[in-house]
Amino acid sequence: MSRPEFFATPGYGETQLAKMHYNQAVRIGDRVETSGQGGWDDDWNFPESLEDEIVQAFENVERTLATAGATWRDVIAVNSYHVPDATDFIGESHNRVMVEQFRERMGDRAPIWTETGVPALGAPKMRVEIRVTAVIGRD
Repeated sequence: MSRPEFFATPGYGETQLAKMHYNQAVRIGDRVETSGQGGWDDDWNFPESLEDEIVQAFENVERTLATAGATWRDVIAVNSYHVPDATDFIGESHNRVMVEQFRERMGDRAPIWTETGVPALGAPKMRVEIRVTAVIGRD
């Protein structure tokens, strides 16, 4: 079995490793797991619009995958966590942008996806968090 290699995304990941003692990704052989990625920038600011926050979260997943040698095309599973728009539904705006980003970044291939509504996430103003599993070179 391969030894785990841990990765801190340059910028915010290095900050989180120093402050919170965790990495952004781990690679074991051809498998990569990421920690949850939000829509923050390197200074831990969040966009005003939900759509921009979700797109930035996808960008952060991409940056984190790249540090471990993977891409969105290697992703096989996605777990997303959302602060809902209503008490009984995560919201159409969340779903629309998530699906748009899947199509843009993954083409015709579709991952498995679990979407969960939560009352709060790890930072104030945070409305979405995305974690993925990738298998490198599976095609």
